[in-house]
Amino acid sequence: MRDNFEKREKKDDKGGEGDEKRGGRGFSRRRVCRFCADKNAKVDFKDQSTLKYFVTERGKIIPRRISGNCSKHQRAVAKSVKMSRGLALIPYIVLAG
Repeated sequence: MRDNFEKREKKDDKGGEGDEKRGGRGFSRRRVCRFCADKNAKVDFKDQSTLKYFVTERGKIIPRRISGNCSKHQRAVAKSVKMSRGLALIPYIVLAG
């Protein structure tokens, strides 16, 4: 049992190469909510340049764990995206073609 632990420990000492071979996710730094970090930034449904960072090229809203938003601002972003879709400022879907 002790030998197995030492072998695993030696594999991981190669600078994280062990995770890539096994298909692990690795470690990444926690993202910070851009609206909490910058108090001047506001969520606005009319601001298409800000909303484009939270929508994929297919038109889906990017989830909170990827965008790094806090829950309060993620709800505001989702509501703004839906409002701007209703006003035809951004598309509902983009068809591949």
